[in-house]
Amino acid sequence: MVTHLEDSGRAVGLRGQLGQLCYSSGLLHSLQRVRSWWRRDLRVLAYHRVLPLPDPASYEFDLGLISTPPEQFREQMLLLKQRFHPMRLSDVAAAIDEGRELPADAVVVTFDDGYDDNYHVVFPILRELGVPATFFVSTGHIDSGRPYAYDWLVHMVLLSPATRLSLPELGLDVALPADRNGRRAIAVDVLYRMKELGALDQAAMIERLEHEWDMPSDVAPPDCRPMTWDQLREMHAAGLEIGSHGVHHWMLSKLPQAELEAEIRQSKEALERELGVAPLLMSYPVGSGRAFDQRVIDVTRDAGYALACSYISGTNPQPASNRYALYRLAVERNMGKGWFDAMLTMPNLMSYPTPEHLNGQGESPACSH
Repeated sequence: MVTHLEDSGRAVGLRGQLGQLCYSSGLLHSLQRVRSWWRRDLRVLAYHRVLPLPDPASYEFDLGLISTPPEQFREQMLLLKQRFHPMRLSDVAAAIDEGRELPADAVVVTFDDGYDDNYHVVFPILRELGVPATFFVSTGHIDSGRPYAYDWLVHMVLLSPATRLSLPELGLDVALPADRNGRRAIAVDVLYRMKELGALDQAAMIERLEHEWDMPSDVAPPDCRPMTWDQLREMHAAGLEIGSHGVHHWMLSKLPQAELEAEIRQSKEALERELGVAPLLMSYPVGSGRAFDQRVIDVTRDAGYALACSYISGTNPQPASNRYALYRLAVERNMGKGWFDAMLTMPNLMSYPTPEHLNGQGESPACSH
């Protein structure tokens, strides 16, 4: 049983306070019209999960993956419909191919991973409002129903009866405190450190912990469950787009060449097998500058994908120039209505900042997952 907390709506941090001030002033709509006159950049919003905000003391998975609560998501989609131009990502690809300019205030809504709240919570809201979106799913998890490995790692650290965490792969040996907040901080540190390892080494480390702690990820619990193919077929039939997030949610740049090609090719084959032929769209797992490189881009393009998204924060003034590394704007759970509105209106000023160490190319990605 998960206890849910009501969102206070309080502006968080300098950007949150500035966003709320701009929103309360009533100037954002006018600023949007001025900006759309001189700058036609594509905004791509990035979400993971839409859930009622849980109590951190009882929630057993990664809080960082919760983008917004349901009612707030509905408000965000209403704003898009009323003041912006929501587009399908495949329509962006078609416009690039045909050399057409995108409409002013073009916005694409995307979701990564494929959690089942995307079906139960997000899908009904999008269908009601008629807002298009693209869902990037890790096809191996859709096939197996197993939880996502990074999230399961957080779960294990939070709930393990062990009193120490020993990860020689990371040079880490620390005591596990009894309190949930202390363990959550350790889990976040482990997620950061492990992403310097090769993708197969990451997977082996998580599997080793499952065996040592007797916490197998055979069946996903309700709070960490992927969608099913039947659910995805229903969403696809309703006009929503389903794209690739790899097979196993591995960092593609951290894979040997043969495994990299298999991840991209096999995810494409799974989508075509289950959903039929459609425009191929990709989101690189993790998506920061260290999670993909030119080698990954080349394999993605050569496999026939039309566009690919990174998780590097920003907008796309000329989407044709980075169609295989589109920047996105992350939506986070502490982003109130004012901040969200201000971010869409002034994305370069108000987009969510993230640590540069997640990238390594001088750009700041919006999320580590």
